[in-house]
Amino acid sequence: MAEFVVKIADERGNVHQHVEQGISEAEIRDRFSQQGYHVYWVKTQGLMAGGIRRKRKLKQTTFLVFNQQFLTLIRAGLPILNSLELLIKRQKDAQLRQILENVRDRVKGGELLSDAFAAQGMIPKIYTTTLMAGEKSGNIDEVLTRYVNFQRMALTFRKKLFVSLIYPTLLVSVVLIMVTFLFTYVVPKFAELFNSLDAKLPAITVFMLGVGENAQKYAPFVLVGLVVGIFILWRWKDTDRGGDQLDRMILSLPLLGEIRLKHQVASFSRMLSTLLQGGLPLVPAMETAGSSMTSRRILKGVSRAGIRVREGQGLAGSLEEQKIFPELAVEMIEVGESTGALPAMLNSVAEFYEEDVQTALGAAMALIEPLILIVMAIFVGGVLISLYLPIFTLGVH
Repeated sequence: MAEFVVKIADERGNVHQHVEQGISEAEIRDRFSQQGYHVYWVKTQGLMAGGIRRKRKLKQTTFLVFNQQFLTLIRAGLPILNSLELLIKRQKDAQLRQILENVRDRVKGGELLSDAFAAQGMIPKIYTTTLMAGEKSGNIDEVLTRYVNFQRMALTFRKKLFVSLIYPTLLVSVVLIMVTFLFTYVVPKFAELFNSLDAKLPAITVFMLGVGENAQKYAPFVLVGLVVGIFILWRWKDTDRGGDQLDRMILSLPLLGEIRLKHQVASFSRMLSTLLQGGLPLVPAMETAGSSMTSRRILKGVSRAGIRVREGQGLAGSLEEQKIFPELAVEMIEVGESTGALPAMLNSVAEFYEEDVQTALGAAMALIEPLILIVMAIFVGGVLISLYLPIFTLGVH
């Protein structure tokens, strides 16, 4: 369990501050509130500068396996508490086991299953919202089935994207390692050789030796500068202004921006369809699906569209006003609304754009991979020619 610093006041007004162990801030807050304390704040023990919380993420594959087993037990007729007890005993992941133990205790105390999971602080909102819809409709096994299917598709799609990016990433890494080795080790060795020969060198060789000498001298400072720059950029992207600007810049890129937009549209459509099929009303489903988007521009667009839907406007018209979603997606959603088959049409939108992303990514990788190889060959070849040219010249003389 994680450690939290808690500041509370008892019924006499005495203020106390101490360290407490628990699953999440919400769980600690609820625990002391139920005991009659006034909770001022709960903070994670060991915060980094700037208030960034170091918190482990729940493994999606582990959570998916748990839900598959949970669904099987519920379908077999086991009560929820008995199912949780059985799965806790078999759970090997310590973090998930602690979460499930807390959920079991809360359900024993009379809380709804969705509220118990929501109190953990690290469970996806789509999961707790789906459970809530299932509890209200009495079809918890049905909504769990849809959630498991959604997670399977999402994980499969992410794995395909990851596999597509492995080879280009390896190529770029090899290029960077090779360039670093050439300029920090090989070029300085040639410089020592040419200095001992005291020969007149071609201009390109002199230039290359100067680059190598400076690279060896300033390499530590460049490395520190890169680390600091990456850290500042990482912090900046977490701010509202920084996140908006970075997201706008990524989406404006010629090929990668279009791929990212289509990926976000596919994720949103798939998530919204799952929530609607679970019985959730459109506006809460939009809010839940929108909050899971990594693109701030799409998140804000979906939020504004949700306001328009709450005012009585259609989903397709509301999304079209934001000028974010592709026209084809809006047209398909409009057809789904008019025919009363919106969840099914949203699934079709997701499938279409997932396939489109795979095709576009494959085409991009087919273009990028040979381009990297060509640049690497020209660069490395140019360095080697500039270094060996004086040796050939000396050999002729």
